[in-house]
Amino acid sequence: MGEIRLGLRANAGQFALLVALNALVGAMVGLERSVLPLVGEEEFGLASKAAILAFVVAFGVSKAVTNLFSGSLAERHSRRRVLIAGWAVALPVPLMIAFAPSWGWIVAANVLLGVNQGLAWSMTVVMKIDLVGPARRGLALGLNEAAGYLGVALTALLTGALAATYAPREVVWVGAVAIIAVGLVVSLALVRDTGDHVRLEQAAHGTGAGPALGLGGALVQATLRQPQLRASCQAGLVNNLNDALAWGLAPLYLAAAGASLGEIAAVAAAYPLVWGAGQLATGWASDHVGRKPLIVLGMLVQAAALGLLVLGGGAFGPALAATVLLGAGTALVYPTLIAAVSDASEPRDRARIVSVYRFWRDAGFALGALLAGIVADLVSADAAIGLVAALTAASGLVVAATRFR
Repeated sequence: MGEIRLGLRANAGQFALLVALNALVGAMVGLERSVLPLVGEEEFGLASKAAILAFVVAFGVSKAVTNLFSGSLAERHSRRRVLIAGWAVALPVPLMIAFAPSWGWIVAANVLLGVNQGLAWSMTVVMKIDLVGPARRGLALGLNEAAGYLGVALTALLTGALAATYAPREVVWVGAVAIIAVGLVVSLALVRDTGDHVRLEQAAHGTGAGPALGLGGALVQATLRQPQLRASCQAGLVNNLNDALAWGLAPLYLAAAGASLGEIAAVAAAYPLVWGAGQLATGWASDHVGRKPLIVLGMLVQAAALGLLVLGGGAFGPALAATVLLGAGTALVYPTLIAAVSDASEPRDRARIVSVYRFWRDAGFALGALLAGIVADLVSADAAIGLVAALTAASGLVVAATRFR
């Protein structure tokens, strides 16, 4: 295997492999992005927005809980094995979607998809942080998240286009079979574990102020005790309120305003496309200008984007402009938050601390889908979007008031 060294250039081969692999992880989510809410409405006859968004709730809860335990699993069984397990657990998903006799099967498939994302995406994040060391952490995370969300965007656009010709469910499950097969084979054959890189960085870092944190200690440290971690966790949660809204409610909102399937697909793809591509710059920028300014700016830009979506009333032009702005705001926030969490963690505790952050962040999927669905049913979709916009602005102000390293 050769000498263990930290750095992007020293580990370029494995780093590039993990970037490509995370694009496949993101593509699994992108398959559902354009068409699955419409399948619930048109194929299964669901009228309630809350019922349709149950698949996002299921995904968010299972991904958040899996994230929470992924760091401990990685320390016990190795990062590589957890990555492989993430792909293996996704194997039933295509068949469950293909042969679902009811919406409940789709919801159950998204429980497994959440576990897949919680294990596989978490490990690509942690392994890249392990490889590069502290100097270029923002750049590494920008590359990782860019790959994942470009994967989301491209498959969202492709499935939306294909769904105009083929049955939407068929497009989703056939694509899932191909992605899972490639991801599992690549993980088994080519990925190497990064545990030795962690030990090398910890040796340079010193012994630390006390013993390594267990899961309970990491949960308390990140959620309550350490201000930078606490602020990052709440911002991550609120950020994914936005994503749940964009994923589950936005296609229905546009369809109600008369948008075509192609227009809905364009809006669904533009958001992660701008988000993904933007992270190539914002991750690098956070290494140079600091984490906090980008996080605050990004949250405020997201709030403005959601306000524009409401003002446009679901019309295609304003919706497309709003989703581009939302993607830009999320690009400022997403890799920067993970870098800020890593900055405030000891190398030996990093996997568990990052897993706690990702737990709170992805709990936002579930909370956002519940909130958006209930408010849309009881009041209106406009009210649901406006409420999430207000919460997003408030979250950015919390970060602005918090001292960062």
